[in-house]
Amino acid sequence: MMSPISTLLSEASALLRDRSGNFGMVTAIVLPVLVGAASLAIDVSNIVVSQRQLQEASDSAALAAATALKNGKVANADEAKALAKDFVAGQMSNFVDQATVAAIKQSLVVDVQTTVTSNGTSYKINVNSNYALTTTPLSKVFGYSTFNVAAGSTTTSGVNQFRSAVSMTLVLDESGSMLANTGTKIVPTTSCQQYNTSGRSIGNISPCYVKKIDALKSASNLLLDELDEADPKAKFVRTNAIAWSGTIQDSNAFSWGTAKTRTQVINTMSAGGNTESAAPMKKAYEDLITTNSQSETEIQKAAGNTSLTKYIVFMTDGENNASSSDTSTLKTCTSAKTDGIKIYSIAFMAPDAGQKLLEACSSGTGFYFKAESMKDLLDAFQKIGEDTGKDKTLLTN
Repeated sequence: MMSPISTLLSEASALLRDRSGNFGMVTAIVLPVLVGAASLAIDVSNIVVSQRQLQEASDSAALAAATALKNGKVANADEAKALAKDFVAGQMSNFVDQATVAAIKQSLVVDVQTTVTSNGTSYKINVNSNYALTTTPLSKVFGYSTFNVAAGSTTTSGVNQFRSAVSMTLVLDESGSMLANTGTKIVPTTSCQQYNTSGRSIGNISPCYVKKIDALKSASNLLLDELDEADPKAKFVRTNAIAWSGTIQDSNAFSWGTAKTRTQVINTMSAGGNTESAAPMKKAYEDLITTNSQSETEIQKAAGNTSLTKYIVFMTDGENNASSSDTSTLKTCTSAKTDGIKIYSIAFMAPDAGQKLLEACSSGTGFYFKAESMKDLLDAFQKIGEDTGKDKTLLTN
């Protein structure tokens, strides 16, 4: 039998060797740290998401303000600042409560820098925003009750600095089918001479509709208006036009600005004849690639415009009478695009064959328009004018 002292020593030794209670002690020590770390991880994730939301809102606000100034949607810098603040507040209201939205709007700093030169006006918009993001309760134990979320954006816009000068020729169909109606009524309604899609008279009929040829004149002038707005002193843009049917009916030489193109071709167009696009497209291409001293490249270079983009705007409402015209036209389009000329094409209430040719001739997505109404035609020409004549608004930071 073991003595009481031996028994006590044995039990003490066994207790010292026993590790079964260590996990509980370690857990008691580590658990608060683990929970705190998890809480911080949640807060870090919230900070990243919140910063991205605020950055996107600031980017959008800066772009909106710059674009509004450029397009005349706001009258001055103060209105642009107000627009930017409202834009950020509107965007952030999707993510935070109204009290935070109000705090963001209150702390928002919008700076508008205006530069005026002899060619026009440009704008630089800076938007800086921030707010305090409340943390999770456990992060407060570590001394973090809020985190500051901040974002900054800068844009530039204007109509005074062309990245590239423009030489553009409009190749416009004035065949007999352009006498047909567009579907847009002339009000007040009176009887008037009307024509079928082949250009043949069908007599005086009521109500009256805008004819395709008149819609084309309006649309072409809209495009030229956009170029004039972008280049009011006619230092960067040169234009001409070719009106055609079975043959080239009328054209003018390239000149600065748009005045001669309007008066010598656009506003004098009258519909009649067949549809053959080969000759006018060939002329447009050759006029743009000629290399003599009077070429578009040399004339623009002499004016100090070392960067030049050349365009053809090709419009028809029909299909070629001869299939050989399709082949020749498409060959010209391919050569032009290979030489860096950008081709916009507009199928105006055109049959399938005409649409197919125009789409193939275009420079791709964004360069082909299918216009099934007068409104579509006006929108297409205005969009082309905006794209070719104005600087884009750029996010620079």
